[in-house]
Amino acid sequence: MGQLAGKIAIVTGASSGIGREAALLFAEHDAKLVLVARRIGELERLAQDIRDIGAEAAVVAGDVKDADVAREAVAVAMRRFGGLDIAFNNAGTTGAQSSIPDMTAENWQDVVDTNLTSAFHAAKHQIPAMLARGGGSLIFTSTFVGHTVGFPGMGAYAASKAGLIGLMRVIAAEYGPLGIRANALLPGGTDTPMGRAVSNTPEALAFVQGLHALKRLATPREIAQSALYLASDASNFTTGTALLVDGGVSITRT
Repeated sequence: MGQLAGKIAIVTGASSGIGREAALLFAEHDAKLVLVARRIGELERLAQDIRDIGAEAAVVAGDVKDADVAREAVAVAMRRFGGLDIAFNNAGTTGAQSSIPDMTAENWQDVVDTNLTSAFHAAKHQIPAMLARGGGSLIFTSTFVGHTVGFPGMGAYAASKAGLIGLMRVIAAEYGPLGIRANALLPGGTDTPMGRAVSNTPEALAFVQGLHALKRLATPREIAQSALYLASDASNFTTGTALLVDGGVSITRT
């Protein structure tokens, strides 16, 4: 029996990268999944992969910036599976990289809405569903960028992801007495489509790899394994934590 047997989970940003690997890993540990992302084709293929290993999955296609998508994901979890125990609010974007004076207001707003406001919409609907089950685990994907390291050109990304940590800590304090845990996962450089878009030359990739103590990027599966820990009962006494899973990028000076 898997670590998530009997649990119902929402995973956003599930169509690729960390979200996809987390959904598969949760399914391997016997969770029932609600998969959320914009690309319906990728979601349907993932759902079939999950069914092929004997687990259950439902699909909600839409943009996490839309409050109705957050509401529908919880409604599907309740309607199809009977409740909600875990939410991995993972969807995000880096946005266009530029200095603050050169950044457009449209880019700033899009990044903040995708990374931070979407988490508010998600938590607003997920928390009542978890309370009805006696508790649950909320996980937000933040980053070391803006937490321990500042990268030029990433002001909107850093600010929105740092804001997630503040939101998470308030949720942890407010709802800990009622059985809800909230934590943030802070990956280092990870070999995902979004990561490759930033490190888009051999020189840029080598530079980013060299920033890490392990001198490499993470695989999406490695980050998903830490999400599994936060989702499972193994982390029952872990809440309000910004969990660095960053290959040592935060402490490396060589």
